[in-house]
Amino acid sequence: MSNVLLVTGVSPQAGILSTAVQRLRETGAQVYLVGALNQDEMAEDLRLDGVCALPTDIAKDSPTRALARQVPGERVWSRIRREPWAREQARTADVLVALDAHAVYTVWRFAQRNRSADARYGIQAAVQALTDRKARHGAGPLQRLANGIPSTALVRQSVNRLISGAPRAAVNAVTARPIMRSKAGTQLWLTALKAPKMPDSVRTKVARQVAKGMAWADRPDGEAMVLTATASKLRKPAARARMLGEAASRELKAGVPPRDLDGAVEALLKVADQRHRADENVAAADLLNRAMTLAFDRVLHIDQLTSPLAEDPEGFIAPFRRSLAATTVASPRGRLQPAAPPPTDRPLRLLIATSANDNFLKLIRSYYDAHPGVEVRFVDLAANAALKSVTWASKPMLEHRLSADSTAYGDKAEERLRPYLDWADTVFVDWCVAPAALFTMVDPGTTRIIVRLHSYEALSRWPYMVDFSRIDDLVFVADHIRDLTTTLVPYLKGPDGPRMHVLDNAMDLRGFQIDKPAEARFQLGMVGISQVAKDPRWAIEVLRLLRKHDERYRLLLVGGDMNPNVSVASREYLEAFNRDVREFEADGAVRRLGPTNEVPKMLSDIGVIISSSVREGCHCGLMEGAASGAVPVVRDWPFFAGRPNSARTLYPDGWVIGSPEEAVERILATTATEEAWRAAGRDASAYALREWDWSVVQHHFDRLLLES
Repeated sequence: MSNVLLVTGVSPQAGILSTAVQRLRETGAQVYLVGALNQDEMAEDLRLDGVCALPTDIAKDSPTRALARQVPGERVWSRIRREPWAREQARTADVLVALDAHAVYTVWRFAQRNRSADARYGIQAAVQALTDRKARHGAGPLQRLANGIPSTALVRQSVNRLISGAPRAAVNAVTARPIMRSKAGTQLWLTALKAPKMPDSVRTKVARQVAKGMAWADRPDGEAMVLTATASKLRKPAARARMLGEAASRELKAGVPPRDLDGAVEALLKVADQRHRADENVAAADLLNRAMTLAFDRVLHIDQLTSPLAEDPEGFIAPFRRSLAATTVASPRGRLQPAAPPPTDRPLRLLIATSANDNFLKLIRSYYDAHPGVEVRFVDLAANAALKSVTWASKPMLEHRLSADSTAYGDKAEERLRPYLDWADTVFVDWCVAPAALFTMVDPGTTRIIVRLHSYEALSRWPYMVDFSRIDDLVFVADHIRDLTTTLVPYLKGPDGPRMHVLDNAMDLRGFQIDKPAEARFQLGMVGISQVAKDPRWAIEVLRLLRKHDERYRLLLVGGDMNPNVSVASREYLEAFNRDVREFEADGAVRRLGPTNEVPKMLSDIGVIISSSVREGCHCGLMEGAASGAVPVVRDWPFFAGRPNSARTLYPDGWVIGSPEEAVERILATTATEEAWRAAGRDASAYALREWDWSVVQHHFDRLLLES
């Protein structure tokens, strides 16, 4: 005689349950039931051999926070597993039956403990299982799918049937969190997804379902493994490339560098090249866009303390240099006419353009607004509806380049930019990002094009989408940024490349000269902590070491915190930084002053200004601090340390140090006495004003903009 255990997640109707029990008993089985059951409605002649009736709301009830996060099937399991009677019946049952979708997961869990039992969904399937058992005369357990409750062996063997034939509840059951969190569950699905002779469409469908389960289980590594394993078995190159890209994207979304970024990027580029050769440029643009989006994701370059572009720039971009599609996009188109010299009979018409970031333009604009020899217009492409829609449209831009500059999008860009180009003698585009790519999509006529590249852009995709043959002058804020950019874009060093200049940012440093109180001598400061690249944890380590010598030292942090919603990587860094800060905030050793429009006032209390960044263009906050008379302590920015140009060539001897321990030595030496500290501060202020104040830098801009 066989034993059957029925499991319910919601209370069944009495008549239906009675019929089900009767059909099972007709096969000679003993029938037991556990789960949600309304005993008041249960028929008296039900003739169950045993019952464990639980509340009817077990699938919905969530008395604890942990249960509230679970799906109904997991709640049913959490409740039933606490019943010793139910566990005992499950161990001895020959057939385990889920009567509703919410019971599927519980039956699957019981089946993992009782491998000899058949697990079924629904009464018809259960009756068939009993019939089959009789036919086998005691043979081993039947390892196959029956209405959706799979055994481990079955999942390996019949994924096609599982996905195409099973109820969604069954599929969800075998991708639930506890299964996906286990090593056995992960290995089970990896094996299943590599099964031979499975259609690509089915394999892809399975992979996405399993990836959802991994995501629900907080397993981004598992998501990537599942999708990568699936990609290795897909027959069509385009499907394989997209799946590899999706795997890498899932890891980036979780804030971790992908394990096979190179493989995903190269696969996408290979198919993009094939599509481009076939003149299928919409598809080629989409694939190239995916490759660029992955390769230049901020998690790799912006929200980490290092970047593959810093470690091996040429090696990192080599796949793009080998790609036909990528090189077609970056190939120079040239301009039909050379730029005209500045006019001599009227003011120079200067168009200043940016997109949502004019932080480094305010002083330049005010100066040339008042200049008698210049007529200024300013356009923020993000604030102009007609221009905004074409500015950051990366896929249409790529398609235009791939289609020999002949698309409706290109016509629209030409139409909307031409009035600006026709008016201006010179266009100054700040930031070498989307606006620079847009302005170089169209022939500029005789208008001179100047683009300024700060530092962030060198770590982005945009230098590979800008036509530098249509730029007359390319401005960098520092030599080390120029060096990195020309390594990444060799055309810049060729005979047809634009003229290159290094011009300091426009800063009114005279307004930062401040008389500091004596107690500022022991106050360290940082201005700007809103990015991972600022690495304020390094400054905390300096403070920790410094206070072992003298507990009078404090650290003031000026500026807003990092945005935890930018990426998982940023959020994780911020959480670690907050833990560090709390260690010192209790006794006032660290104070967060928040964002301010009165930086000079804040600097009055700072006697030592720290640059703890891993990379910078020129670090305006440090320069402003030096101008105020604070002693500069500059970390040898790791992105550029040891190169011909770096922080050591940008700043004077003695300012730059290589480790927290060296920083402590410099701080102790320069603040040993009030006289020594004030003398070091005066020297720093004099240097900053002599080199970087707008009264000096404006002459460089005049030569750039006004002279032939």
